[in-house]
Amino acid sequence: MSRKVYVTGVGMIPFAKPGASSPYHEMGAQAARAALDDAGLAYDEVEQAYAGYVYGDSTSGQKALYQLGMTGIPIINVNNNCSTGSTALYLARQAIESGAAECVLALGFEQMNPGALGSVFTDRPTPFDAFDEVTDRLVGKPEIPLALRYFGGAGLAHMDKYGTPLEAFARIRAKASRHAANNPLALLRKEVSTQDVLDAPAIWPGVMTRLMACPPTCGAAAALLVSEDFARRHKLRTDVYIAGQAMTTDRPGTFDSNDMMRVVGYDMSRAAARKVYEQAGVAPEDLDVVELHDCFAHNELITYEALGLCSEGGADKFIREGGNTYGGQVVTNPSGGLLSKGHPLGATGLAQCFELTHQLRGSAGARQVEGARVALQHNLGLGGACVVTLYRN
Repeated sequence: MSRKVYVTGVGMIPFAKPGASSPYHEMGAQAARAALDDAGLAYDEVEQAYAGYVYGDSTSGQKALYQLGMTGIPIINVNNNCSTGSTALYLARQAIESGAAECVLALGFEQMNPGALGSVFTDRPTPFDAFDEVTDRLVGKPEIPLALRYFGGAGLAHMDKYGTPLEAFARIRAKASRHAANNPLALLRKEVSTQDVLDAPAIWPGVMTRLMACPPTCGAAAALLVSEDFARRHKLRTDVYIAGQAMTTDRPGTFDSNDMMRVVGYDMSRAAARKVYEQAGVAPEDLDVVELHDCFAHNELITYEALGLCSEGGADKFIREGGNTYGGQVVTNPSGGLLSKGHPLGATGLAQCFELTHQLRGSAGARQVEGARVALQHNLGLGGACVVTLYRN
């Protein structure tokens, strides 16, 4: 990274079930204020803002940020499916690194409806046509909601290829619940056992139970990024900075490899991670803490391998040996992840940033990863885009 970009303020509100939250603009304004307060800055110091959301009308970012003031700054609205929050972060980082701005706010929010995700615009071609064609051929199961077919199909592909047991996914969900129990901002804080997860109602017999899928969630999170000069002038904290960041999109292998793991972004994740490790001069073994995109327990398992946390086919062993939690190789999703914390699409990437910033500051409370110095964030959106960010203190 040619110019250091610091995360000087972060904010997040407690995630809630659909119907139990404030409207999107109030949630967004609250998270943005929290990030500014955390940094000790007024909104009129912000030079640009990137506002991320998936389900909302155009210029919803203005609706949220006008609650803080109408300062005339550029407000850019961002939609990249589930990687929306990290895409806003990516653009904010680029603006500072390029010298276009010195103080930029990245905001993400989502006001969701109950139930499985689905298309909103049914009178035009969907961006998922090619994904659906491959999934229909490899998976079938048209009676199962789309996202479950994608990620359940990817998990089934891993099971078939490596003999991965259903219990591996259940162990991931149980681990998420133990971590979330220490996170007051998480939606689901009740601990569940591996057996509880296996005994939950099956939504795809032999492949997925209900507890292996993240819940629809409403919420908001924000991060304030600044240049080194700006931080010095304003006497802001500079203990966390972005040491590497990459965004990738799909390549032909997504569709022509006949592999559901690649349909759901394995190649995007692996490519982005490799770029970031090279930028930052680190290896997966150097990571202390990771927040990764566990929209389903199946995707967390696959992502362990894509990020190089374990060998290909080695995820079950990695999980059984406790390599993914406290006392193991690297703590994954200390926040509880999407599975327990919740997944408000536009806010997810910035909620991950919030968690990792506090981990590197040493201010994560009961979920603190001892001695955390190097943190990796992975945020995936089908359609597709993947953002991987490495932070250091």
